[in-house]
Amino acid sequence: MLAPTLFFAGLLALAQPVFSRPVVKANDVAVMARKYLSKRAPAGPKIGGANFPDPAIIGVNNRWYAFATRTMGGNVHIQVAESADFESWSMVQNGDGSQKDALPNLPGWVDEGNSNTWAPDVHALDDGTFVMYYSATTRQNAALHCVGVATSNTITGPYTPAGDEALICPLDQGGAIDASVFNNNGQRWITWKVDGNAIGNGGICGNTVEPIKPTPLRLQRLSASGTSLVGSATTILDNNGASDQGLIEAPALLNHAGTWFLFFSANCYTTEQYNVAYATASSVTGPYTRAGRPLFQTGDMGLVAPGGGDAAQDGRHFAFHAREGTNGDRAMYTALLNFDGNTVSA
Repeated sequence: MLAPTLFFAGLLALAQPVFSRPVVKANDVAVMARKYLSKRAPAGPKIGGANFPDPAIIGVNNRWYAFATRTMGGNVHIQVAESADFESWSMVQNGDGSQKDALPNLPGWVDEGNSNTWAPDVHALDDGTFVMYYSATTRQNAALHCVGVATSNTITGPYTPAGDEALICPLDQGGAIDASVFNNNGQRWITWKVDGNAIGNGGICGNTVEPIKPTPLRLQRLSASGTSLVGSATTILDNNGASDQGLIEAPALLNHAGTWFLFFSANCYTTEQYNVAYATASSVTGPYTRAGRPLFQTGDMGLVAPGGGDAAQDGRHFAFHAREGTNGDRAMYTALLNFDGNTVSA
């Protein structure tokens, strides 16, 4: 694999419990610094700390925007950063210089006192509206997440919740996280993870003790507004049991030259086995065949536990996070994708 040019997003972090995803705390660091890594380079610099987990990217009006998992302190639920060149990034700020919250208000179904807003994704509609998909804990069961939707007339928000109910909420299966939306010839689709390991029987990330719970990646049509579902969901991939440490997550779909590429992460994010993997299919609904090697794994370019990847719909730009330091911080990196048939590299 050729070494990609990677970029580091610097934010101060808060260490997290072993079996929950890290939640980052607000800070005044405004610049995400660029850093080139080689295959034998260390995992990356630590400039003001590092935490911008689960990045989702979108290009709008010749600028790039990245949205990431929530912050604590200052009540920032969803982080947002921007770049003019996909290389140098800065946090989007309010007029007073404070960090902007792209989703300042939460709907009634969310357990606002412990919302744990994770893994946002933003999609642009043809009329100029932007739709955000995010995961948050529920009032009904504060241990589980569901997927919500919010809209805005501007890319950086503020986004306003669309309705009082979650969009996807299979609590009996563990809830839902990691929603990602794409446009397939004018039809909008959403893919997400059923968070089965949240109700697992214990072990690494809660799901390596038999019987291992399913954590399927599902796919479903969206309405033209992007705020409601159409038809029924299809399972496109699931974990392979112990060999995946009982989970796969963070799906993102991209079509290149007629082949569908499903990017996802396998294994527990707290371990060095966490990776950015992919599978391919000739149809968007599958069946998907896993590639023999992940796109990014621990050891590549000095990375540790890369995961949470997102592909821009231009088929070229890609973002993900990897661990920084020893306290669970996760920095954002970017890469450019290269395709050769059913193989992708960076």
